[in-house]
Amino acid sequence: MLENTSLNGCIGQIDLDFVEREATPRFLMKLSIQLHLAGLSLSNTVSVLYIFGVKRARSTVHNWVYKADLQPEDGCSPDHVAVDETVIRLNDEQYWLYAAVDTGANKLLHTKLEPTTNKVISHAFFAELREKHDVDDAVFLIDGSHSLKDAGSRHSLDFRYERHGNRNSVERIFREVKHRTSSFSNCFRNAKAETADDWLRSFAFAWNQLI
Repeated sequence: MLENTSLNGCIGQIDLDFVEREATPRFLMKLSIQLHLAGLSLSNTVSVLYIFGVKRARSTVHNWVYKADLQPEDGCSPDHVAVDETVIRLNDEQYWLYAAVDTGANKLLHTKLEPTTNKVISHAFFAELREKHDVDDAVFLIDGSHSLKDAGSRHSLDFRYERHGNRNSVERIFREVKHRTSSFSNCFRNAKAETADDWLRSFAFAWNQLI
């Protein structure tokens, strides 16, 4: 069960500036976005809205999440960062999810969805991570990926090989992401990779607020 204080705090950070003319009360829009990102399926989210006397399609809630443009906060200064890549499915196609996690706070720092994995993409991911956060003095934990190791060396970062220990945080997050993308496949059905990438950043925002 989510803590009420965490849920209220997260709702307060959802910006609805994209709304022009919407009959749904703003609080219910924010609640729907938060409930879905916290783990409720689109079908169950619209069922919650119905309790309040509001009928909306699943696609409407999905559009609210997309237009809110939520993403993890910039400017973090972690001591240890776990970086990894994993495969997820999108419309029966294989994509690679890159993620960096502050292992001390167990928060997602940056995510990126790519159609493949190679040294160039890994290098770009590290470059984006360094632009968003103060990580140059952090210790990077990498699980045997040659492309990530090469990218870390090119950026002159302090990294070490570790399979368990502090890396458990990123493995836990990857398990949750895979569960969400498989269980709630209606989020991604017929969606473009860019849309899924945006959704994953929104998921990262919610994860950081609710852990």
